[in-house]
Amino acid sequence: MANIKNSLEYHSMGRKGKIEVVPTKPCQTAEDLSLAYSPGVAEPCLAIEKNPEDAYKYTAKGNLVAVVSNGTAVLGLGNLGALAGKPVMEGKGILFKRFADIDVFDIELDTENPDEIIRACQLLEPTFGGINLEDIKAPECFYIEEELKKTMKIPVFHDDQHGTAIISSAALINALMLVGKKLEDIRIVVNGAGASANSCAKLAIALGVKPNNMIMCDTKGVIYKGRKEGMNPYKELFAADTPFRTLEEAAAGADVLFGLSVKGAFTREMVASMAPNPIIFAMANPDPEITPEEAFAVRNDVIMATGRSDYPNQVNNVLGFPFIFRGALDVRATGINEEMKLAAVQALAKLAREEVPDSVSKAYGNKKFVFGPDYIIPKPFDPRVLLHVAPAVAQAAMDSGVARQPIEDMAKYIEHLESTQGKSKEIMRMIINKAKSDPKKVVFPEGDNEKILRAAQVLVEEKIAHPILVGDTDKITEKIAELGLELNGTQIVDTKTSEYSEAYSQELYRLRQRRGVTQSEAGRIIRRKSRNHFGAMMVRMDDADAMLSGIDTHYPDTIRPALEVIGKQEGLAGVHGLYMMVFKKGVYFLADTTVTIDPTAEELAETAILAANTVRMLDIEPRVAMLSFSNFGSANHPHAQKVKRAVEIVNERAPDLIVEGEMQADTAVVPELLDGFEFSQLKTPANILIFPDLNSGNICYKLLHRLGGAEAIGPILMGTKKPVHVLQRGDSVEDIVKMAAIAVVDAQNPGMF
Repeated sequence: MANIKNSLEYHSMGRKGKIEVVPTKPCQTAEDLSLAYSPGVAEPCLAIEKNPEDAYKYTAKGNLVAVVSNGTAVLGLGNLGALAGKPVMEGKGILFKRFADIDVFDIELDTENPDEIIRACQLLEPTFGGINLEDIKAPECFYIEEELKKTMKIPVFHDDQHGTAIISSAALINALMLVGKKLEDIRIVVNGAGASANSCAKLAIALGVKPNNMIMCDTKGVIYKGRKEGMNPYKELFAADTPFRTLEEAAAGADVLFGLSVKGAFTREMVASMAPNPIIFAMANPDPEITPEEAFAVRNDVIMATGRSDYPNQVNNVLGFPFIFRGALDVRATGINEEMKLAAVQALAKLAREEVPDSVSKAYGNKKFVFGPDYIIPKPFDPRVLLHVAPAVAQAAMDSGVARQPIEDMAKYIEHLESTQGKSKEIMRMIINKAKSDPKKVVFPEGDNEKILRAAQVLVEEKIAHPILVGDTDKITEKIAELGLELNGTQIVDTKTSEYSEAYSQELYRLRQRRGVTQSEAGRIIRRKSRNHFGAMMVRMDDADAMLSGIDTHYPDTIRPALEVIGKQEGLAGVHGLYMMVFKKGVYFLADTTVTIDPTAEELAETAILAANTVRMLDIEPRVAMLSFSNFGSANHPHAQKVKRAVEIVNERAPDLIVEGEMQADTAVVPELLDGFEFSQLKTPANILIFPDLNSGNICYKLLHRLGGAEAIGPILMGTKKPVHVLQRGDSVEDIVKMAAIAVVDAQNPGMF
C-alpha cells in the first residue's frame, strides 16, 4: 500500500502532473512583449512562409516531439483509455527531457479508429519535429506506424515495438559474446506476437538470426506455415517451417527465449530443456515470464534479463528512444529507418563492454558494474549513453540518406551533446581540450590506489596527460592486471629503488637542514616515509610537470610537503584554494575555501587576483565580489574594514580587474539588489566570490554542493611555484580526471593559478 500511496503523492504533490512549459526567451518588458508577439512575431512568420525550413531556425519545432497515444495498451494494464494513459505520456515527456533535453507535448487521442489517429498525426506535422507513438494496441499500431512513415517527412517511432527490440538486441549481442555463440547459429523462441515481439523478431533477423530459426509463439502456440487459427498478416511474416506446435516443444534445445507475454509463461521444465548456456529475456511487466530466482534454481549457466529494475540486466526502453530521437532530430531526419535502429543496437552493446564510471555506480548505491552475465546492457543513468547512441544514430541517418542537415564535425557534435548534460560538462570539456593540446607529466604519489589507476587509464586513452605512478612496482603492476587496464608504457616509480631517490634526498636535506631535518631523515622521507615529498620533488626537479595527491591522505598532509619542497610563488603571502561551483545555468568561483584560515587584507587581495587569473584561463571574464556582512560601509566593523581595504589593494595591483566590495553575498549575485548601487563597478552579478575567512568560504561551498545541487570542482591550489593540486577523499575517477586536466592546464600556463 505504501508504494501506491507514494506513487499517487508523487504525481499530485505541488504542481499537478509531471511537466510544465517554460519560456526560453524573456518576457518582462513591453519591448519583450512586442518581440514575442505582435508586431515582432510577424518577421519569423514571413520568413517561414518563404522558406519552410526556417521553422527549425525560428521555432521550437526541431526539438519538439509529440508523444501520441489512445491508451489501448497502457503498460501492462491493458485498454485504460486515452485519459487514464496520460500519466504515462507525461512520464515519457520527463524521460525525453531528462536524458536527451528534448521537449515534449503529450497528446492523448480519444479514439480507437486507427485512421483517425493517422489523420491527427498528419495534421500535427507542422508543429513537431518527430512523433513517438505509445501504448497503442496491436495490430492497429503496425498499420498506424506504416501509414505515417509513408506520408510524413518527420521521424515516426512506435517505442513499444522498436524500443524493446533495440535494447534487447544489444543485450543479446553481448550475451552471445559471453557464451561464445553466433547469431547465425542460434535458435531463438519469441513468446508473444504483439508490437514488441514483432519488432524484436524483425531486428534479431536483421542482426543475423536465420528466419527459420526464429520461432514465434502466441496464446495458441507456435506460429507455423499453414496455420489458420488466430493469424494476421503481421504474424504471417514469422510463420516458420517447423514441426514444433507448442512453446514447450520449441523451448527444448533453444538457445534463446524472449518473453514478451505474461507472468509465468516460462516454466522451470522449459528452462531445464534448453541448450547449454541458455539466454532468457523475460520481459513481461511488471512480472516476468519467469524470475531469475526460479531460473537459477534449475541451472546456473543461464544469462537472464527482465524488464524490472530490481534484477540485473533491465531491458529499459529509456536506453533507446530519447537518444534515437536526439540523433534523428539533430540531422533533421525524414524518418527512423532500420540502419538507424541497428546503429543504436551496436552503440549500446559496445558501451556495455566499456569500463563503467563511478558516477553510474553512485547512482545505483555504489554498486560496481563490470561486463559479464549480470551486466550486458548499460544503465539508464549512465551519461555516456547520450554520447554514444545519438551520434551513432545521426551518422546512420547521414549514411542512409535520410538526413536533411548532415553534421559536419562529429567530434564537435559530441561535445555539444555533452554540454547539454550540464554546465560542468561544458566547462570541463573546454579544460580537457586545452589539456589535450599539450599533455604534461602528472605525478600521482598514490599510484597504487584503484581509482588513481582507473583515472590513469582514462588520461592515457584520451591523451589528456602522461601519468607517473609512484608506489611499489609489483603492487601497482598486480593491480593493473587485476583491473584489466592497459597502461603499458606508463611510468611507474618505486621510491625504494628509484634512480631519483638519492638526488631527491640530497635536495630535501639542502632545503630543510635548518628546519630539523638530518641527512639520514631526508633519505627516509624520500625513500619510505612520504610519497608526497617524493612526488613534490619530482615536480621541483622537472621530472614531472605537476602533482596530484590526496585521495588517501588528509588535506594538510598533501599541502605541507608541497610547500616544503616547491613553495609559494615569490612575492605572495601564501597559497590559496579555489572551488568551481557549477550549477545548471552558470558557474561561480569561490575562494578561499580550503587554505587560509584568517586572511589579512593583503592575503584577500592575493586570493582575488589569483582567482581572476584562473577564471581568465577558462575564457571567462572575471567579476569579483569581496564578501562581508556589510554593504559598502553599512557596518563600521574591523571585519568589514579588512574587506574594504582588500578591495583597495586589488584596485592598486590590478586596476583593470572588475572588483567590488565590501558587499553582502546576495547583493553580489542578485541583479535587482545590485541595481540599487549605481556607483558599483559590478554592473552584472559577480562570478568570483571572495570570502573574508576560511570559516565562511568552506561552509558556503559545502552547503551549495550538498543542499544547492552545485557540482564542486576542486580544490584548485593557487600560488605555488609549480603546479600542485589536491584530491579529496571520496573523489570519483571522473573527479580525478578533471583535476588532472586542471593540473595539466596549470602546467601549460606557469603562474596562471
